Amino acid sequence: MAVGAMSYRPRRAAAQSAGEVIAMLNGGDYANACMEAYARPFEAETGIKVTPVADEFSLVKLQLMTSTNTVSVDVVPVSPGTTLLASQKGYLEEIDYSIYKADDLDAMLDFAKGSHGVGSIVYALCMVYNLEKFPADKPRPATWAEFWDVVKYPGVRTLPTGEYGEAGPWEEALLADGVPAHALYPLDIDRAFSSLDKIKPHIRKWTATGSEIQQMLHDKVVDLAESYDGRAVALIDQGAQLEINRNQQKMTWESWAIPKGSPNPKNAQRFIEFMTRADRQAAFVQLMPYGPTNQNAFKLLPEAVARKFASHPDYAASSITMNSKWYNEVGSDGKTNTDRIIQRWNEWILQ
Repeated sequence: MAVGAMSYRPRRAAAQSAGEVIAMLNGGDYANACMEAYARPFEAETGIKVTPVADEFSLVKLQLMTSTNTVSVDVVPVSPGTTLLASQKGYLEEIDYSIYKADDLDAMLDFAKGSHGVGSIVYALCMVYNLEKFPADKPRPATWAEFWDVVKYPGVRTLPTGEYGEAGPWEEALLADGVPAHALYPLDIDRAFSSLDKIKPHIRKWTATGSEIQQMLHDKVVDLAESYDGRAVALIDQGAQLEINRNQQKMTWESWAIPKGSPNPKNAQRFIEFMTRADRQAAFVQLMPYGPTNQNAFKLLPEAVARKFASHPDYAASSITMNSKWYNEVGSDGKTNTDRIIQRWNEWILQ
């Protein structure tokens, strides 16, 4: 059942020479997984050479390349916020969905089908228990309101810091205060901080990175955490006594986009379409622990593997999708909601 990246067979004969596509694939294991699941099979099918650039991408880099007319890459990884801002500034090509197969398009999550970027991976921030503190036969929190209930569910807690804005515990604080999931946006910042006031004395540390959360869970210095799901899955696969609660998980995603003025835009369109196919995403997620955006990929995965991913269909009804558009809205003062929430956090955390 497993779709091995190296066992890929091209759908049609590759052209003898069809040019090149230059793709920024981040670095490390992620870049290696992209080469194995996407790049080499794409070369085999199309004859188009994939030249990898193992580097991190940012809006600043894109702005510099565009403003100096030195765009040297065709495909780049972008977050929802970067996609939104870059498209508003005219830095990205529109995605040509006419070349996509209807079966793949219909199976893709709606938020992944952007006008200037196509989502390929989904990940989430979710609640994680230490099973020594919260075994299956004992009461344990199932919602963020219960996470906030330190009397009924005592234990050492950690939450992400709000100093970077969008990844902060805003939605969780509002859910804990009784706001329904469908009514979260626009976020009530005052209400969120009022809710955070209640949990603040019980947070051992406001974590700044995924690796920091992972280390704290590994070292058993916290009993309850909000963690990136991939970090927790990695620990569980290594034998850690942890369990993930997917209820009210907060999902976000990463997309592929084409910088305006890229050297090979047509090849870039074809490469991105290739990366969204169900069989290619099924191959990729077995190399890197991120969920696919193409729901047909789950048909090609063993169930035990499929349930490790945030985008599994069974988790959809109880999940929240982060609204990057709200975070990047600009007010009359010229500040984004992210700017305002960071400023408020910096003042609040010192109180």
